[in-house]
Amino acid sequence: MKKLALHWQIILGMVLGVVFALVMTQFSWGSEFIGDWIKPFGTIFINALKLIAVPLILASLIKGVSDLKDISSLSKMGARTIITYIFTTIIAVSIGLAVVNLVKPGTTISGETRNELVEAYGGEAEMRKEQAQRQKDAGPLQALVDLVPENIFGAASDNKNMLQVIFFAIFFGIGLILIPEKTARPVKDFFDGFNEVILKMIDLIMLAAPYGVFALLAALVVEAPSADLFAALAMYALCVVGGLVLMIGVYLMLVWIFTKKTPLEFLNGIGPAQLLAFSTSSSAATLPVTMERVEEHLGVKREVTSFVLPIGATINMDGTSLYQAVAAVFIAQAFGMDLSFGVQLGIIATATLASIGSAAVPGAGMVMLVIVLAQAGIPEAGLALIFAVDRPLDMCRTVVNVTGDATVAMMVAKSQGKLGDPQVKDWDDDYHPEASAS
Repeated sequence: MKKLALHWQIILGMVLGVVFALVMTQFSWGSEFIGDWIKPFGTIFINALKLIAVPLILASLIKGVSDLKDISSLSKMGARTIITYIFTTIIAVSIGLAVVNLVKPGTTISGETRNELVEAYGGEAEMRKEQAQRQKDAGPLQALVDLVPENIFGAASDNKNMLQVIFFAIFFGIGLILIPEKTARPVKDFFDGFNEVILKMIDLIMLAAPYGVFALLAALVVEAPSADLFAALAMYALCVVGGLVLMIGVYLMLVWIFTKKTPLEFLNGIGPAQLLAFSTSSSAATLPVTMERVEEHLGVKREVTSFVLPIGATINMDGTSLYQAVAAVFIAQAFGMDLSFGVQLGIIATATLASIGSAAVPGAGMVMLVIVLAQAGIPEAGLALIFAVDRPLDMCRTVVNVTGDATVAMMVAKSQGKLGDPQVKDWDDDYHPEASAS
């Protein structure tokens, strides 16, 4: 029998976890059994995601920054590429925050359910609230002071100091660029290999995702068995999808304003890459198709696509950043936390910087969300609320990631005078995704 795809395994694990918990709650000893023998496996899965966060940031970000060595010969293109990627990421995070603050999906949870959640997670929410309050009471430049670590090993020992790790990784990558190539090569080779090992570790962790989801959902049902929790989860998913659709609209507007190409032209050109991104949930796996479509069907010269798109697959994760913003605020709302404007600005900064180090593979966005939650003082245990619907949302946000890469490539090409005007055919006539996937 053909093996089920991972996303179907995760959905199956979600359904079985809910059904198993509902059955077990019919027995007097059922809830205790799940708490003692099932929930720990969900905790182990969450811990594995948190475990990989710091190594992933160091490996991916140092590799991504050091890969910009060609910026010396393409300084103008490199600067415009990075600035534009950061600009679109900030827009994406801002859209996510606007949508989740407007809809407030987490506030639909009843006070009773919210109290059960807070009690179930052992006071972690209260501890995070106190940390958030201390951040609010700090001086105006405290965030800048906190950005620079006094000891990188100390910073790397606690996920809530992730911005300090990001700062070190960027600083380290710049140092690699500035020293002679011959001297930098052994160090860069090490981090290239280190990055591959971390990506493989993520693959291994994600193999356990169906079991982790089973345990998390089973524990969630017995600890907060209220229907309004699942209604709020559906509203959260709609917020993420709605935000992603709005971001696609922003891309279409940017393409039309800067390159004068119509939305239909752009969508016809990038359509196959979007389809492949949806099916694989991987910007990296989609990269060859993205490059071919942007070059051959959208008129971007090869010297631009070969520079801008690989960088984008590494550091440009607009869909992931938008989702992280929505997820962070939703979890905070679910726990009854009132995030100040300053804390939400911190979410914008953290999600933007974390996206630079987010690996272009399925599931990496969930690892990066741990960083955003920790930095904003939101309980990481809230991951249990959203993991069940993460896989289908991962497929949707990867479409946005790839579309953002193509948009920036066209904008940079136009600014460099390297955007042609090919005859774009309807991709349904000349592209067969099943052939590319095989």
